[in-house]
Amino acid sequence: MSKNNYKAVQMTKNEKEWRLFEILKGNVIAYMITAIIFIAAALLLTYTGLPETSISLIAILTTIISAFIAGYDVAKGAKARGWFWGMSSGMVYAILLILIGSLVGKSLALTSRTITLLIIAIGSGALGGMIGINVKK
Repeated sequence: MSKNNYKAVQMTKNEKEWRLFEILKGNVIAYMITAIIFIAAALLLTYTGLPETSISLIAILTTIISAFIAGYDVAKGAKARGWFWGMSSGMVYAILLILIGSLVGKSLALTSRTITLLIIAIGSGALGGMIGINVKK
């Protein structure tokens, strides 16, 4: 048998609390970006000839950008497992977005759209986390 040289990264209680704080901070930044993009899109839809059919594309691109930035922001301060912290941040972003949407739409349903949203946000967050963990501080 060969020994695995992988050393598990142990986290203290303070580090866990700090990571949760970082996930919340990353998501606040992501939602600020989301708001800015949606306001800009609303202005473009109102004052230009941009068709309303582009709304779903704008929403998808906004999710990708925002979840990526949330994952990047969370992982850049982590010691290891950037992909995990990015995925976690992307999942929190998506869940909050789904909950906010269900409050507005008055129904919470697991549809192909919500599953797609989760996959996109988790994947984008993971990618952001992989890049964020490798950024020199």
